[in-house]
Amino acid sequence: MRVAVIDGQGGGIGKHITEKLRRELPEDVEILALGTNALATSMMLKAGANEGASGENAVVWNVHRVNLIVGPLSILIPNAMLGEVTPRMAESIAASEAPKILLPLLRGRIELVGYRYEPLPHLIDELVGRVRDSICSLDR
Repeated sequence: MRVAVIDGQGGGIGKHITEKLRRELPEDVEILALGTNALATSMMLKAGANEGASGENAVVWNVHRVNLIVGPLSILIPNAMLGEVTPRMAESIAASEAPKILLPLLRGRIELVGYRYEPLPHLIDELVGRVRDSICSLDR
């Protein structure tokens, strides 16, 4: 089982997701850190990812070679994260057949109706629980 954690900018969200996944998932689950930049990838590697790669081509290439994709919702939006998410990245992530479990974090001119505010640690706990459930259902 390979899980891709995708993040950009400073990599803080990806770092927290990776740390929690590493603590709570079985050892045989491989975590692949995909950063829109080297800093984000580095943060996720330090948090326990098995491997990491940075930049547009790394994201485009790898999202079709994983079983699950996690990260903030903005990874599906072209030019998100101050332009770090390229249209090609967003399209590849969206087109990947891997299920996606995403945090409802957005900046800019997009608003999610029906979304309730929760602190980031609570959202990450929920994301990790859903990843765990997803992995268990795939193992059956």
